[in-house]
Amino acid sequence: MSRKIKLLIIVILFAGLVAAAVLYLRHVNIPLLEPRGSIALKERNLIYFALGLSLIVVIPVFFLLGWFSWKYRESNHSARYAPELDHNALSEALWWAIPSILIGILSVVAWTSSHQLDPYRSISSSNAALKIQVIAMDWKWLFIYPKQDVASVNYFQMPVNTPVEFQITSDAPMNSFWIPQLGGQIYAMPGMITRLNLMATAAGSYNGWSANISGAGFADMTFIAQAVNQSTFNSWMKHNLSTRRILDYRAYDQLAAPGVARPSVYSGVSSGLFNYEAEKIMAPMNSSPAPKISAPHAKLNMYKM
Repeated sequence: MSRKIKLLIIVILFAGLVAAAVLYLRHVNIPLLEPRGSIALKERNLIYFALGLSLIVVIPVFFLLGWFSWKYRESNHSARYAPELDHNALSEALWWAIPSILIGILSVVAWTSSHQLDPYRSISSSNAALKIQVIAMDWKWLFIYPKQDVASVNYFQMPVNTPVEFQITSDAPMNSFWIPQLGGQIYAMPGMITRLNLMATAAGSYNGWSANISGAGFADMTFIAQAVNQSTFNSWMKHNLSTRRILDYRAYDQLAAPGVARPSVYSGVSSGLFNYEAEKIMAPMNSSPAPKISAPHAKLNMYKM
């Protein structure tokens, strides 16, 4: 078999791999690249921008790697020996200047986008923001609607095109709250409250999960975030209030026990439960534990983040 035929086979195989990869990516569901929220869309575009800049260097480097390997192979005696290219000022300036410029561009973009996509930054909208308090447990997620006096486990609803302000803490080891199609992840930590602002721009059910390994039930620590229209959200709230299932401190302790839970809802939440959970780990060691039957009415203070 001649060298030209071998080279042609290699080129065809490479082109086939590229085509297969493109077809696979077009039909596979990659939540991170299929945004359904304003924040996730900006993050996806930022990924594409960084990838495009990187390819300016990556593609020529891999092309030259293959070309040099072929041209200067041992059997090619016609290749010209050019030692003067070593420490050539023009060549070195070129291959140092281009990456330096790209890194400078990425630095500016990273700086500006870090402020624009700050998870604590409120989202501008004509609709009033919805507040949801989130508690990470072993191995489940609890969502509390403080204004509506409703709570749900491993499932929550939100109106489309309405900003959602999440307050997040943990009842267990450090965890990570993430809905890839709506925005980036943020950590849930005991004794601390982190914040995340998201907004769904299209109706649908979006998978959420923990992005931080936290024990034996970690793989099942998933939830559904469902974006619906305002009337459907109001109907869901009305239905929840009719269940007459109260999340008091005793029920909370039972729910917080390690184990996987099915989606469920509560029609009432004991006052101060989220604040107590966020601050109980910070109580002095010599003090008596806060009561779990009546609300402690704890106030958020320096433990906020």
